[in-house]
Amino acid sequence: MSTPHIDANPGDIAETVILPGDPNRAKFIAEKYLTNPVCVSEVRSILAFTGTHAGKPLTVMASGMGIPSVSIYATELFTHFGVQQIIRTGSCGSIHDDVGLGDLIVAMGASTDSSVNRHRFMGHDFAAIADYGLMRRWIDAAEVNGASPVVGNVFTTDTFYHSSNDIYELAGKLGIRAVEMETAGLYRIAAEHGRSALAVMTVSDHILRDEHMSPGDRETAFTEMVEITLASL
Repeated sequence: MSTPHIDANPGDIAETVILPGDPNRAKFIAEKYLTNPVCVSEVRSILAFTGTHAGKPLTVMASGMGIPSVSIYATELFTHFGVQQIIRTGSCGSIHDDVGLGDLIVAMGASTDSSVNRHRFMGHDFAAIADYGLMRRWIDAAEVNGASPVVGNVFTTDTFYHSSNDIYELAGKLGIRAVEMETAGLYRIAAEHGRSALAVMTVSDHILRDEHMSPGDRETAFTEMVEITLASL
């Protein structure tokens, strides 16, 4: 049954979904890593592909940018298509001295300046945390792959262009490793529907040091993150 945002049929979406933000990245992952990938939805150019990996069905779908967008897609995937687990593979900006370009971030939890989770929790603060099983398997796969991911708290913001770095500097002092725009929303949607979610990210920029990955470096670093994700499934 299709939804307003996913024009797929029953059975078109696998129980496990890899969720990059960028539709082009979803297409790249599907074509590079899935066997016999088929585009099962392209509403609003948010592409979804289903194929197999290591003999198991797997869907790769874009989420767009921000909590509202990822919340729409995660909700419809969980409630209409029987998805059991979502792994977000995205990019982020470091706001911590010990986290540099190309580092892999595993979001154990997500702080946020968004009011969405509070509205859905009767005005209280919701602790948006990862599914432990998914997180443990991902970290194990990373270590087997020779990677040393940074595991910790991220800051999910509704604002891409802040007027100053004050919030980033404060977040860094509180041990928050990076800033991005989706994780707090994804974790709350998963909790609401009793499903599993994990967000992993590659540091593409260091906001406080004004450092940025080149396009070539981005492709290489993001490939490592995807390959670890696939190995963790």
